[in-house]
Amino acid sequence: QVQLVESGGGLVQSGGSLRLSCAASGIIFNTYAMGWYRQAPGKQRELVADITSGGSTNYVDSVKGRFTISRDNAKTTVYLQMNSLKPEDTAVYYCKAVRELGYARITYWGQGTQVTVSS
Repeated sequence: QVQLVESGGGLVQSGGSLRLSCAASGIIFNTYAMGWYRQAPGKQRELVADITSGGSTNYVDSVKGRFTISRDNAKTTVYLQMNSLKPEDTAVYYCKAVRELGYARITYWGQGTQVTVSS
């Protein structure tokens, strides 16, 4: 059974920091690209950052320089370090695991963790 379990969300003041974790089980973790997405009320889910199985990273422009995605394959966990948080970062943050097999794409999602940034 595949599980992606996010943790680390919460309420923080503007300018503060949070570190999200996503612990994966039931997959061969080092073969999956991992990503963090977020969805604010009334908005579509958007990519925040992702990291390939090889460690290459990508960020949405609005978080560049503030957020850092990383992975620990030994712990089968992906992290999102969020610094200089802004009220507009408020959203439910979701972890995603993706593996391309050429003929198919395997995708798993976590249940989400709420991040609220107060002004």
